[in-house]
Amino acid sequence: MNAVISPIDFLRQRNSHPKLVQPAPQGEALERIFQAALRAPDHAALTPWRMLACEGKGLDQLGDIFRRAEARRDPQASEEQLNRIQSLPQRAPLVVLVIASTQAHPKVPVSEQLLSAGCVAHGLLLAAEAEGFAGMWRSGWLCFDPGVHAELGMSEGEHLVGFLYLGTPYGRRKNLPELKTKEFVTWWQ
Repeated sequence: MNAVISPIDFLRQRNSHPKLVQPAPQGEALERIFQAALRAPDHAALTPWRMLACEGKGLDQLGDIFRRAEARRDPQASEEQLNRIQSLPQRAPLVVLVIASTQAHPKVPVSEQLLSAGCVAHGLLLAAEAEGFAGMWRSGWLCFDPGVHAELGMSEGEHLVGFLYLGTPYGRRKNLPELKTKEFVTWWQ
């Protein structure tokens, strides 16, 4: 029987998990995860985000996009390099791409809209943990590559915030060191 954990302890213990296997969140659990993520702070109710979810053949297609991006970036890339980058989406059974869909607004700058989309990504991770799954937020150069953006059908003004790898954690969860708040918080006087 699992011990009940307080919400604050839950938040303090959340961490990324790089080894993810089947099953991925599905059905009602996945719907709850998406619904929780959509509760991100959203000044002026712009909902400046959207998500692309990839599993199965979608992961294969995402891998093909990664392979082509690597071939464009490095025309001398070996077959081994191309195969490695093509396999990256297979590190989890579900990958959710969080895209910031920014727009001009007199009171909400683009930077705030990007942060709001980042909160959607963080919400996905937290909600996945709450449902008994785990995740890893990945970015890297593929996240910022214009060719990747074009192949994903992203429009001008959209920014790929990250690739959220979701699934069931494999192996033990790592223990995180406790951070000292005095190293990060200064009281203004």
